[in-house]
Amino acid sequence: MRKRTFSEAVVNSRRAGRKGSNMTRTKWIAGALAAAAATVALGACGSSGDSGSSDQPGAVPTNQDLNGKKGGSLTVLASGDVDYLDCGASYYQFGFMVCYATQRSLYSFQPDDSVDPSPDLADGQPEISDDGKTVTVKLKSGIKFSPPVDREVTSADVKYAVERGFNPNVANGYAGAYFGDLSGVDAYEKKEAKEITGITTPDDQTVVFKLDRGTGGVLAGALALPLSAPVPQEYAKKFDAKNPSTYGTNQVATGPYMVKNDSSGKVTGYQPGKKIELVRNPNWDSSNDYRKAYLDSVTVEEGNNDTTVASRQVLQGTGQVSGDFGPPPAILKGLVKGSQADQLALTPSGGVRYVSLNTQTKPFDDINLRKAVIAGADREAMRLTRGGAVLGPIANHFIPPGVGGFEEAGGLKGTGVDFLANPNGDPQLAASYMKKAGYPSGKYTGSEEVLIVGTSGGQAQKLSELVKTQLEKLGFKTKLRLVTQDTMYTEFCNKPKAKVTVCPNVGWLKDFSDPQTILDPTFNGKNIVPENNSNWPLLDVSSINSAMDKAETIVDSDQRNNAWAEIDKQVTAQAPAIPWIWDDNPNIRSANVQGVVNKFNGNWDLSFTSIK
Repeated sequence: MRKRTFSEAVVNSRRAGRKGSNMTRTKWIAGALAAAAATVALGACGSSGDSGSSDQPGAVPTNQDLNGKKGGSLTVLASGDVDYLDCGASYYQFGFMVCYATQRSLYSFQPDDSVDPSPDLADGQPEISDDGKTVTVKLKSGIKFSPPVDREVTSADVKYAVERGFNPNVANGYAGAYFGDLSGVDAYEKKEAKEITGITTPDDQTVVFKLDRGTGGVLAGALALPLSAPVPQEYAKKFDAKNPSTYGTNQVATGPYMVKNDSSGKVTGYQPGKKIELVRNPNWDSSNDYRKAYLDSVTVEEGNNDTTVASRQVLQGTGQVSGDFGPPPAILKGLVKGSQADQLALTPSGGVRYVSLNTQTKPFDDINLRKAVIAGADREAMRLTRGGAVLGPIANHFIPPGVGGFEEAGGLKGTGVDFLANPNGDPQLAASYMKKAGYPSGKYTGSEEVLIVGTSGGQAQKLSELVKTQLEKLGFKTKLRLVTQDTMYTEFCNKPKAKVTVCPNVGWLKDFSDPQTILDPTFNGKNIVPENNSNWPLLDVSSINSAMDKAETIVDSDQRNNAWAEIDKQVTAQAPAIPWIWDDNPNIRSANVQGVVNKFNGNWDLSFTSIK
């Protein structure tokens, strides 16, 4: 299981928990009527999706050249695999890269817009009731499924697609978070009903979502995620009856590309951990899609674990791009200063990386001790493990640039807490907080051993070792356990019973440009679960939980941004983690590739990239 975190062959757990009126056509701001109309800009607080100044090497321009040459084949080099080939289950940046090329969700993001999604399968913006309890979407006509289904998409296919997200055989990681307030979900999950009654289809081109709470704004934002891509029930039901569902290896497509299959629909172009072959969807109609789809085919070659070798192969080869990895710091440094700088695209990730501190395990259950640890942390040194300032500003709270509430929470200046004021660390302030925690010497003198669980190899291991060193300078006795990335999550950091004190290699990406998608999964006490837990600090503060409950139902964008900004300030004040970078994703391409970045997903857009 995986979640919407950073692509570095990351294998993460996924969050499974969840927490009729006058109709008006409302402007859809920030993907959910909810976030400020500012694009992500992690390199600096820029505009329109800029990653910083326009003359910064690798910075993606505000308006990319979307023109390309038709034809040719592209090879995507990847270290790991997609999490799920089934886009109804995928919750991973690299998986989304494939999904948005093969499936048409109700809404999706054009390359240069990371904030406002465009109608895709939908015919126009969603209609949201004044009370936020009803969302109505009209569908375009003439969109067809790929072979062997070969029929036009209807609203019933969207209804089934969302319903299967609650099927445990599919186990979508965000269905509960964004669709969990739909009327009838509980009965459906308990198998007391055969359908979700809150999803209705008055006609073949209309789907209506009715909710028990006024969370229609955030549901509307989630309609830009792959779960809303249509799935034909009469074809998929037999595959979804299996545990786990086998629809992924028997899927049909609505996008310009499809995973290569045989006449029965069985996928032949997928070898787990080795290869994904995308070919043209013969039923795709360019007249009703904004995608250009220049390429004839795309081959994802997986298993490139040595990212130094893979990076050189991309940069020196032809027709290749990076998939789930970025160049290591040494190569990145050479790119920025060398003649191949134009083969680098620094793309805002829309996320934050942090070192999680377990607020429920001694001695870190003491807030002053946590403040001491954060005050003493050298976050500049942490950033250097990834490549330095070129990869983005040092974080000092959790909502990233470009997401609603960022400026309201303090922007690049931060929320004002003293223990995050000095990015190089403040030993005197750390000692002061340590004394408040009951250690007169200003250093930790307790007997507890601090368990740090990090990822082995590469930049992640360097960060883990750095965190260990910094903690020892404060007097802590530490035990560093290095494991594979998937084991770090599934067996340790995602399991509260493992009682890991410090998880240095965690972080979170937005699901869409709404601050709830950053703060709710990771700091809401209601979302602490025994398995697949995303609230790594185990932060459970009743006032924060209540504030989130109220903020979830706010539709007005300004009010929503202010509410979540206040929550960001409250979370930051609790010192649950060391935020250290709002980073850019470094994507690389061969010289003969006309690369186009999707600024929402932070990597190459397969539907616009072409061969020169």
